[in-house]
Amino acid sequence: MQTARDITAYRRFWAERFGTAPFLPMSRAEMDLLGWDSCDVIIVTGDAYVDHPSFGMAIVGRVLEAQGFRVGIIAQPDWRSAEPFAALGRPNLFFGITGGNMDSMVNRYTADRRVRSDDAYTPGGAGGRRPDRSVIVYAQRAREAFRDVPLVIGGIEASLRRIAHFDYWSEKVRRSVLLDAKADLLVYGNGERQICEIAHRLAGGEAIGAITDVRGTAFVRRGTPAEWIEIDSTHLDAPGPLNPPLDPYAMTERERAPAAGAAEHVVRFVRRVKNADRERSVIRMPGYEAVAADPVLYAHASRILHLESNPGNARALTQRHGDLDVWLNPPPLPLTTAEMDWVYERPYARVPHPAYGQANIPAWKMIRFSVAIQRGCFGGCTFCSITEHEGRIIQSRSEDSVLREIETVRDRVPGFTGVISDLGGPTANMYRLACRSREIESACRRPSCVYPGICPNLDTDHAPLIRLYRRARALPGIKKVLIASGVRYDLAIESPQYVKELAQHHTGGYLKIAPEALAEGPLSKMMKPGVAAYDRFKELFDRYSKEAGKEQYLIPYFIAAHPGTSDRDMLELALWLKRNGLRADQVQAFLPGPMATATAMYHSGKNPLRRITRSSEEVLIPKGLKVRRLHKAFLRYHDPDNWPLLREALRRMGRGDLIGNGRRQLIPAYQPAGSGGAARRRPGGTARPFRTQHTGLPRTPRRRPA
Repeated sequence: MQTARDITAYRRFWAERFGTAPFLPMSRAEMDLLGWDSCDVIIVTGDAYVDHPSFGMAIVGRVLEAQGFRVGIIAQPDWRSAEPFAALGRPNLFFGITGGNMDSMVNRYTADRRVRSDDAYTPGGAGGRRPDRSVIVYAQRAREAFRDVPLVIGGIEASLRRIAHFDYWSEKVRRSVLLDAKADLLVYGNGERQICEIAHRLAGGEAIGAITDVRGTAFVRRGTPAEWIEIDSTHLDAPGPLNPPLDPYAMTERERAPAAGAAEHVVRFVRRVKNADRERSVIRMPGYEAVAADPVLYAHASRILHLESNPGNARALTQRHGDLDVWLNPPPLPLTTAEMDWVYERPYARVPHPAYGQANIPAWKMIRFSVAIQRGCFGGCTFCSITEHEGRIIQSRSEDSVLREIETVRDRVPGFTGVISDLGGPTANMYRLACRSREIESACRRPSCVYPGICPNLDTDHAPLIRLYRRARALPGIKKVLIASGVRYDLAIESPQYVKELAQHHTGGYLKIAPEALAEGPLSKMMKPGVAAYDRFKELFDRYSKEAGKEQYLIPYFIAAHPGTSDRDMLELALWLKRNGLRADQVQAFLPGPMATATAMYHSGKNPLRRITRSSEEVLIPKGLKVRRLHKAFLRYHDPDNWPLLREALRRMGRGDLIGNGRRQLIPAYQPAGSGGAARRRPGGTARPFRTQHTGLPRTPRRRPA
């Protein structure tokens, strides 16, 4: 098994003598009060600075502080000039640049590309306080302020744009953000392990250009070093099946005299390679120019990236951009439980920086009474960015550490009333779940541990989580512990006792879960379970709620216009919703985020979950504003404003029988006065564009239910 250096074992930097700051400074005046003449690291972020472990800048800043470094924060600077980026002076080691807890484009635009009027990570919820593509803009301004200071970019925006990626907002493939930002290093995934090593090596006098061996980083180089074996995958002879034998590649060696600075061997990308050569092998992906011009090659490159995501067996990747190579080292090794405890028990103030006064920061209000218990997700949902960013291996905290944090919330967070709003993470019920065999886990190349069914090697025992829940709610001063993170219900039904615990003690009347779809077409492209698992979960949830004398309800979430979804799929979903008496208040349309597998489907019309060839499986893509609006309208079949559009669609689909006032019909034939205004008829009978309610992605540190 591979091991990594314990992030708590570094020798502290000399500036440790300054002690712990009540808040990381945002001004020279605060630096003066701390006795600092300079900062060693300055973090520039697109979010307001909240000193809470749900905010990336706070975690990275406090982790570096614990290593002995002086860390300053420049939060939501005015990007129109370089002056705000010089406010704390020149950092001694590097600038750390992040767009914040969300990709800046997702933060600012809806799935229909409309500009949002608000921003949950900004004081007062005000929109417009960060630029589009914040990482690029911030990096450019930091470089203008101090041209010779190393730039390290990270966070989810950089992480998900680390290679050539499809950009939904411009409808084109953009190059790696590393090049556009002109940064020295890109840190992808959770960055504590990488950022500690980078800081200590720079502090030791090493040049930023020499730091090319840190896992979980990307950098630019020219050509492949001679000692590496380059595996050519610029063609469409794609990797084999998703679950091949332990050594999933083969190598047909084609030795040739290398050019100066080139790899000594270049081999074709086939199914097996010698284990002894794995550490010095790099896979050459199709280059930026190739994937930008050819969507099928883009899908092929996406497949390679996702197959090389397990830190136990992933290899380095390289992708040509012009005459430069963007080189991705393998993913970082997960944090141990002890390291997770250490990270989350730094001396966070747990409130916004005092500079914001009494201003409301909605994202903090949402999570101030919540506690993260784990990271990562092995669900592999193709539309979600968690696996690409945090990885599929679950990193869990100890029970005692979680309980200590609950006590800290109880004792220190203003306004606490005795209710913990969430004990969770990307998924509520993956705490301590892992493969039964570390050897199998390290060799596995499946993108999901739970699709198409739960892997027999996965330990689904929820007993540790049940024990944590019971201990948490037994703490003095704790009246209720709610679960707001998404519950993976196909896992939950493997442990009926967990469902009982959840329903009888940790649900506040409503529980949100996310089937996402009902039809096999979209479900197979999402890698989500069928409706039978939902029905079983609902049966258990209802039974245990009734036993406790509680009237409680499940609130299912669905995605409109996901790849693989037909109009008839959405019609069947609308009929199912009506039969079950469900009315969606909020509708989410599929948003093709950078680097997601579903985005590769959206762009290419191919299915990267299978081998990519010119003739490989085609995926139905609901593209265009009209079809996306129709799919959202099916989810809100009860809204009279949607009825004109739905009547037109039902007649076109040959389902005019569903128009009428009967119980088994979807929408009425009449139109209430004052409704459907956006679809009122023009002279000549054409319809004006209509508008449906749409909230876009949740703008909180948590993703939507799993």
